Amino acid sequence: MPAETPLLIAIDGRSGAGKTTLAVELAALLREHHTVSLFHLEEIYPGWDGLGDGIDRYVNRVVRPLKAGRTARWNAWNWEEGRDGPERTTPAAEIVLLEGVGAAAAAARAHLDVVLWVEADEEIRRRSALQRDGDTYAPFWQRWADQESAWLTSDDPCAAADVVVQGHHGPQPRAIRLALTALPACAVLLAPERAGRRGLTVDCERIDAVPDPAALFSALYGSAPTAAWLDSSDAGTSAAQQPGGRSRFSVLADSGGVFGQQALHRAGITEITAGAVTTRIREPFFRWLEDVWGRRAIRTPQVPGCEFGLGWLGYLGYELKRETGGTDSAPGGDALPDAALLFAGRAVVIDHDHGAVFLLSLSDGRPDPECDAWLRRARDAVAAPPPAPPSPPSPPLGVPRFAVRDSREEYLGKIRRAQDEIAEGNTYEVCLTTSLSARVERTDPLSAYLRLRTASPAPFAHFLRFPGFAIASTSPERFLELTADGRMRAEPIKGTRGRSADPDTDAALAEDLRTSEKDRAENIMIVDLLRNDLSHHAVPGSVTVSRLCAIETYATVHQMVSTIDARLRPGSARAGVIASAFPAGSMTGAPKISTMAILDRLEGAPRGPYSGAAGYFSLTGAADLAVVIRTLVLQDDDGGTRLTLGVGGAITADSDPAEEWDEVRVKARGVLSALGATFPAPD
Repeated sequence: MPAETPLLIAIDGRSGAGKTTLAVELAALLREHHTVSLFHLEEIYPGWDGLGDGIDRYVNRVVRPLKAGRTARWNAWNWEEGRDGPERTTPAAEIVLLEGVGAAAAAARAHLDVVLWVEADEEIRRRSALQRDGDTYAPFWQRWADQESAWLTSDDPCAAADVVVQGHHGPQPRAIRLALTALPACAVLLAPERAGRRGLTVDCERIDAVPDPAALFSALYGSAPTAAWLDSSDAGTSAAQQPGGRSRFSVLADSGGVFGQQALHRAGITEITAGAVTTRIREPFFRWLEDVWGRRAIRTPQVPGCEFGLGWLGYLGYELKRETGGTDSAPGGDALPDAALLFAGRAVVIDHDHGAVFLLSLSDGRPDPECDAWLRRARDAVAAPPPAPPSPPSPPLGVPRFAVRDSREEYLGKIRRAQDEIAEGNTYEVCLTTSLSARVERTDPLSAYLRLRTASPAPFAHFLRFPGFAIASTSPERFLELTADGRMRAEPIKGTRGRSADPDTDAALAEDLRTSEKDRAENIMIVDLLRNDLSHHAVPGSVTVSRLCAIETYATVHQMVSTIDARLRPGSARAGVIASAFPAGSMTGAPKISTMAILDRLEGAPRGPYSGAAGYFSLTGAADLAVVIRTLVLQDDDGGTRLTLGVGGAITADSDPAEEWDEVRVKARGVLSALGATFPAPD
């Protein structure tokens, strides 16, 4: 009887990339829990012109028998005599590492479980290969390299790879072993390694201080390529006194350190990068999220009153609706990732109410000099004297001139088409959006965000920076909070009025919103939608509406807000809760699925991060996410910066198209005015 099928891992890459050393060291690590065989393709190539024939021999004599659970029998090539040597064997161990050029060739991939590609610069590869094999290889380097190039013109194992490694970039086997544990194909066999991820602790240090959050973020993360600032920028304002304690904590973090990672999801593939190792997970995003977050790794929050205990921070874009009942929108030419997250193994939490700062760091019990150095920098940054009161920041490199995707008449036409859909019974409410865009000289995204947070403080403001783009948001709306002990809360906003400098007029605007039957109807429809979303994972009878159509006032707008609470049913998948409610009903309308299809037809363009969610997924199993509104997206653009601002409003049967257009202008005002810009004048 054949043995149990082994896990076949191919380690491929051009000559000199560092495959052999990596394979030997990885095999040693995996042998801590498994039986491991190691096969080197260089032993089977039939001579210096034998790459193609060697791949054929490898597939038929090594890969196929091993895949069937049998011992592979093959002949080693005698390089001195130029002929086949004696027969050798490779046993079908629990894990078999197959290393060499062509290990992940197309003919082999159907039989492989994991493809690992090692990448390195040509000059580094050549120097490494010649140092290893000396004068024996030197006369044949180019001859062999030409064969590799010819093979790779018709095959692309790098594109098919599950793990991509930058060769010769320091010690990597432990990072690769961790990457393998994230792959679905390895989940069962590498259960001991996966269990090791749960043996981590969070160290917490409290400092009684009231630092300037902007100065602290700039000092610690101003030059970090990937960083997150979940910013209760309205702390200390009258708006912060709203119910719920939403403005108490701010979180500052990056993806640095031993545990830091970055995850970008595009079209069904999540790429997780940790140092020189990138892992590709080819499965739905929310399934991956459940795997890395849904099962709690840290049992108790470290900061009193705060659910964040390190973990993932970033955004989920609107296009993830493809996994929650929607379909793909029309593709954008330079679309951002559908989701972008960083894993913070260290972070700063500011408790605005109690005047304290908490330094959190993840530990596996081993010495971590890099984390020790970070803690020293963080303490120094917290203790630094507060900066002088800033003068109003100047517009970043001039005032942007925005263009709107839909003209006034085009948008009014879409409103009327939405009302036709309502009249035909296809939907009750359509949250129609458009976008404004501008291109400016290269500008610093953080400077733009600092202007936004000054002009429009908000409880769910956030600044997210990733290579090539950034998100600067002054969102006032909570999408969904899920605590470690299973409490759920959604706080949808529907209904908006602009502020006035005249107190009497301002009070009249707030009262007009409070008494508006149309706005109440819009809000209540979304409340009903969210009650249904949460009920899929809630303890029966636990879904309640604790606030209905309350008025909240912010720097530039009055808003109508409701609060829905529920209790998570034991055993429910936490990522499933997020998926059930995503995207926010306040940004789609109701019923959600049919309305999203209508929006795809009406809008004709992807929304990107706008209308999605942003916040954290904590190691405690908690999450707190905002709706991505009042948000500026900044992208690098051929030496400049492209700015994009999404805006929109809810359309019902009673909507007045002209008033809806005016509401779009009001919602854009906070972001535009912070940049010194104005809404585009009609053509």
